[in-house]
Amino acid sequence: MRIAYIINSLEGGGACFPVPAITSVFRQAGHEVAVFALSRRDGLALPRLKEAGLRVEICPAGEKQQVQTLRWLNAALASWKPDLLWTSLIRSTLLGQLIGARHRWPVVSWQHNANPKPINRRLLLAQRRLSCFWVGDSQFVTDETHRILGIPRDRLACWPIFYATPTAPQARPWRKGEVIRIGSLGRLSREKGYGDLCAALALLRKTSHNLPPYEITVRGEGNHRAFIEERCRAHGLDMIRFPGFVSDTRDFLASQHMYIQPSRWEGFCVAMHEAMQGGLPVLGTTVGEMGHSVQEGRTGWRAAPRDPQSLADALIRALSQPERFHEMGQQARDYVCTRFSEESFTQAGMGILDRVRAITGIRK
Repeated sequence: MRIAYIINSLEGGGACFPVPAITSVFRQAGHEVAVFALSRRDGLALPRLKEAGLRVEICPAGEKQQVQTLRWLNAALASWKPDLLWTSLIRSTLLGQLIGARHRWPVVSWQHNANPKPINRRLLLAQRRLSCFWVGDSQFVTDETHRILGIPRDRLACWPIFYATPTAPQARPWRKGEVIRIGSLGRLSREKGYGDLCAALALLRKTSHNLPPYEITVRGEGNHRAFIEERCRAHGLDMIRFPGFVSDTRDFLASQHMYIQPSRWEGFCVAMHEAMQGGLPVLGTTVGEMGHSVQEGRTGWRAAPRDPQSLADALIRALSQPERFHEMGQQARDYVCTRFSEESFTQAGMGILDRVRAITGIRK
C-alpha cells in the first residue's frame, strides 16, 4: 500500500530524525512511503530523509496559515493517492484527520506528547474517532493517550521511537584531573528546561560545594536562545555554552563524560537514549520515558521537572562521583541495548501494520 507520512515540520529533533528508521519498517513490509511536511522550519532533518531515499514534499504556506496548509495538503495527497495516512504530532494529526475523512482514507496517528495544550486536547478529543488507530512513542505516552483521549486499548499500541545501535561510538572514561564534560542535545525551547538548568547552575554558584571543574555544552537551536543566554549572562554562568546544532550527534556524545536532560515534559526523548547508547550516565528529569530509563545510582541521577533545586542537588550527586561515570555509562548502554533493540523496534512496527490492515481491510 501507499503510506503518506505527514509531519509538522522538517525541524531537527526527536520527532523527525527517526522518520527514516520508522519508514524503513514500512518499506521492509513492501509498502511505498512519501513524507509530507507542513512546514520546513530549520530544515535540519531534510538531509537525513533525502539520504534515506524518501520522497519529501514541503508546504510553502506559513505555519499560521492553517487554511492554506489544509488546501495544500489536500491537493498534494489527492495527487499522490495514498491508501493510508500516518500522522505525526498534533497539527498534522488534526489536519490529516479532516482530509482522511473527506477522502475516506484511514488515518493512523502517532502521539509524541503526553501533555498537549488545553486547546489541542479539546480538538484531539473532538476528532479522536477520525483516526482508526493510535500509536504512542513510549509506554508513558501510550498510557496517557488511553487516559486522556479515551482511546480503547484495541485501537492503541506502543512503538518506541528509538532503537539502540550497539556499534555506536562510545564515550571514554573520565580521568582524574580532567574537566568533566557534560553534554546535552535539544531544542532551545521552554519545554526542554534549559532555563531551569541555568537557574540550577546559579544556585550551585551560591554554595560552597567542593565540586571538580566541569563544563556543559548544549547542542541545539530554538526560539528560547535569547532568553537562556540572557539568564546565563545575568548569573555569570561561564561553565555552560550553546554552540548551536550538531549533525553528528554520536561523535559529540562520545566526546562527553556524562549527559543532562532537564526537560519539563517529554514523550520518549530520543536524545537522552542516544546518550545512554554511547555509554554515558545520564541526569534526567522524571518525565516521559526518562522516568523509567534513568535509574538513580545505576544508569544516572534523577531530578524533578521544573525544579532548579532538584536539578542542582542531582548535579551535586553526579559531580561528586566522576570515578563512577564509566561504570554507570556501561549500565546505561546495557539497558538501552536490551530494552530497545532493532529487532524489537521492527517487530513492533510490523505488528502495528498487521493490526491496521485487519482494522481497515487494506490487503495491499
